[in-house]
Amino acid sequence: MTDGAPTDLLRVDLTAGTVERERLPDRWLTQYVGGKGLGARYLYDRLAPGTDPLGPENHLLFTIGPLSGLLPGEPQFAAITRSPLTGTFLDSYSGGEFAAALVGALDGALGVAITGRTDEPQVLELRDGEATLTPAGALWGEDAVATCAAFDDPVACIGPAGEHRVRFATVASDGGEHHAGRGGAGAVMGSKGLKAIVARGEPPERPPEIEALRDEYEERYREDDVGRWHAASATLETVDFADEVGVLSTHGWQAGRFDGAAEIGIEAVRDAAIDRERGDDEIPGGFRVETDDGESVPRGAAPMSLGAGLGIDDFDAVASLGQACDRLGLDVISAGNAVAWAIRADETDAVDAALDLDGSLSFGDDDAARTLIEAIAHRRGEVGDALADGVEAAAERLGGADLVPTVKSMEVPAYDPRGSPTTALAYATSDRGACHRRSLPAETEVFEGEGWDDTDRVELVIREQTITSALWCLIADDFAGAALESDLGAEWLAAIDTRAPADPAELLRVGERTWTMTRLFNVREGFDAADEALPDAFERPLSDGPAAGSALDTEWFDGLRRRYYAARGWSPEGVPTTSLLDRLDLADVVDEETPVARSAVTDRDSP
Repeated sequence: MTDGAPTDLLRVDLTAGTVERERLPDRWLTQYVGGKGLGARYLYDRLAPGTDPLGPENHLLFTIGPLSGLLPGEPQFAAITRSPLTGTFLDSYSGGEFAAALVGALDGALGVAITGRTDEPQVLELRDGEATLTPAGALWGEDAVATCAAFDDPVACIGPAGEHRVRFATVASDGGEHHAGRGGAGAVMGSKGLKAIVARGEPPERPPEIEALRDEYEERYREDDVGRWHAASATLETVDFADEVGVLSTHGWQAGRFDGAAEIGIEAVRDAAIDRERGDDEIPGGFRVETDDGESVPRGAAPMSLGAGLGIDDFDAVASLGQACDRLGLDVISAGNAVAWAIRADETDAVDAALDLDGSLSFGDDDAARTLIEAIAHRRGEVGDALADGVEAAAERLGGADLVPTVKSMEVPAYDPRGSPTTALAYATSDRGACHRRSLPAETEVFEGEGWDDTDRVELVIREQTITSALWCLIADDFAGAALESDLGAEWLAAIDTRAPADPAELLRVGERTWTMTRLFNVREGFDAADEALPDAFERPLSDGPAAGSALDTEWFDGLRRRYYAARGWSPEGVPTTSLLDRLDLADVVDEETPVARSAVTDRDSP
């Protein structure tokens, strides 16, 4: 066994200008391991109900796991806070050089927890397990690329969107190549006056037994279906897949297939690629293409949300829009949905959305889309300012409700559930709002779902959510982590000195416990079944594609959701029960302000 598993947490109070090192309870390290689980337990313990996400009392955590720097694939970190977009628990992940340096910079800590607010913008520097604050100076106002370039060491930072507290601002790293994207962690960072975090540290040395495991698991990953897919196309093939099966959100959720998909999909990227890099461990990197502002790394979300979603079939234009979001520090999924909402609101005369744009606004117009994206990032004009708070808030303020779907106020990713009904359940029950990373059943349903009943749908979503939660306690690479699914990292944990359980069944329970912990956080904030209703947009039939004419029925969906609650051990309102909390050793964790149900909904209660 090797030594040095992290056990501490750095605490930075920006108001007081103090830094402390806190020893985490052994029970937390055993029951939550690290990453998402640790962040969920910490936030529930330290954050008072009703805390303003953009207020000084909110906490922003950057966490790693006990295997960070050791596992195959890209090192990752989690940004964890209360979301300013949704009000829910938020965990958002990013990888790359900053994540790798963060492991060494924390030096035995599992993360850093930041609270308070500075009078003047600051930069937090992490080195050798210590933290120091220095003035940000002229960096405030710079974009993510310029901010990262100002330092010799890896940086995580915010762009103008975070500074202006856009509620879907990202935390960007590695020159804007990587982002902790969804839910607005960048806005929380901006509200605290924190421009950047610099990580000065080397990844841990890997002992021979760990190197042997890496070799073995990298080979497993290369032979895995996920590894083969990622090696061939990274995430860009999702555009072609979604279009072929009719689940590609097009023209603001009006169709499921895009005539220009071939122009923005994998072949277009291969034609435009000037370099395809692989990391030191030959885990595939991304395609790089030239844009007017430099290199860009297009991912599936950009051509889906900024391309098909906006009716733009010019690859260079889509790549340029994606890079604009990267520089500004904007989540591309929410940004694409915001522009799509504005176009549809303008077309239906619900809102004069082009009012601030000095011109027209229509699908296919990348110049107008770029102008609106800039306006959102800087809160310019009435429409830009309204959309900076999210689509749902903009509709409440200006009109144009139900044009673009949201769940818990988060804009929905571009996989349309009218062509994959199980995806609607995954979106609705996601702990941070509409999300395709906790569970993405579309990829299974379209190929294997013939003959499925609602029990099959529920089982798939729960299994994927629970496994993902377990792996995110380790903060495994989103893709290379597929090689860990057989035992959830138990073999790795057995090779190091850690309090985390090295048992697959117990690690699965860690995943369920973590998912329940985030549920407890959300129900304490007032969320229940009403917040997981089917968006009205999905009741309207698709106009095009293989799923043309398909729509979802609210009564059917409500029954499906009740079956999910029954399988989770939750009440009809979506509240965890005493028996579930007893089984997961959470009974003594729940405070008096958190609703707890006596009995769960049962299958007999479902239609």
